[in-house]
Amino acid sequence: MKKLGQTTLEVSPLMLGGNVFGWTADEKTSFAILDAFVDAGYNFVDTADIYSHWAPGHTGGESETVIGKWFRASGKRSKVVIATKVGGPMGKDDSKKGLKKDYILREVEDSLRRLQTDHIDLYQSHFDDTTLPVEEPLEAYAALVKAGKVRFIGASNFTPARLRAALAVEGLPHYASLQPLYNLMEREAFEKELEPICAEHGLGVVPYYSLAAGFLTGKYRTEADLGKSTRGGGVKKYLTPKGLGVLKALDEVSARHQTDLASVALAWLMARPTVTAPIASATSVAQLQSLFKGAQLELNSQDIVQLDLASAWKLPVANG
Repeated sequence: MKKLGQTTLEVSPLMLGGNVFGWTADEKTSFAILDAFVDAGYNFVDTADIYSHWAPGHTGGESETVIGKWFRASGKRSKVVIATKVGGPMGKDDSKKGLKKDYILREVEDSLRRLQTDHIDLYQSHFDDTTLPVEEPLEAYAALVKAGKVRFIGASNFTPARLRAALAVEGLPHYASLQPLYNLMEREAFEKELEPICAEHGLGVVPYYSLAAGFLTGKYRTEADLGKSTRGGGVKKYLTPKGLGVLKALDEVSARHQTDLASVALAWLMARPTVTAPIASATSVAQLQSLFKGAQLELNSQDIVQLDLASAWKLPVANG
C-alpha cells in the first residue's frame, strides 16, 4: 500500500477504473471484477457521476449505481477507497455540469445515494470550470469535508496555472491528488509542468488512459488493426514511427520478463517517482489478471532507460 499524497488514505499501487461498470461490463461481470480486485488485496476504485452517459439509453450514474449495489451485496465497502468525480457533462443538459458550489452540493447527494455509502474517500473535480474562481468549488468541498461526507479532494484535467492557483488558496481544503492524462505515449503535458507542481506540493498522482486507449497493449500495429474494436479510431494518432518504436521497446522488455506489453506499460508508470497508482479498466476477470501482473512487475534500470528513450519527448541531457 502507498499513501495518497499527504492524505491518510492507504491505497494499492493500481487503481481500478470504473468507467466500464454498467456499460461494457454488465452488473454480474462488474461484481465479479470488483470481488476479484478486492480479494487480491487491492482497494482503490475510481468512478465518476457521468459514467456512462454516452451510452445509448444512459443518463449518467450507471457506474456509481453498480458499485453501490456491489457494496450492499458484498459488504466490502470498508475494504475500498472509493474515488468519484463531479463536474463533467451529464448528457446534453448544460445545467448538469461544472463546479458551482450549489451544483456540487446537490450532485454529491446523488453520488452518495447511488454508491449506497455515507462518505466518499476522494471527491475529484472532473474538469476545471474556468468560468469560476478556483475558490468556489473549494468552498463546497470545505462544507462536505466538515459534514463528513467527503474525506479528501482531488483535481483532474486542470491546467498548471489553475492548479497552482487552487493550491495557493488559504483557509480552504487543498486538492490532495491530480488525475492527469499520462502514459508512455503522452508524457510531455504532465512531465513538463504538472509533475513539478505535484512534486512540490506532495500531490498523489493517479493517471488515466494508462494504456493509451489500448495502444500500449500491442493490439494495434497497423491501420488494418484499428477495426479490432470500437476504440481503434482513437489510437490511429499513435501509429507513427515513434509509436511503433515504443511498441518495439515494450516487445523487448516484455520478452525479457516473459510477460505482456500492458503489464510493462503499467509497471513503467508505477516506477515513476510521482505516480501513486495508474488507473486501468477491465471488462473481465481475465483482463484483471493482466493488470495484476503489471502491479507485481519490477522493472530494472535497463528496462526503464530503454522505455524512457523510446518514448522521450525531449532529448536526454548528456552527463559531463
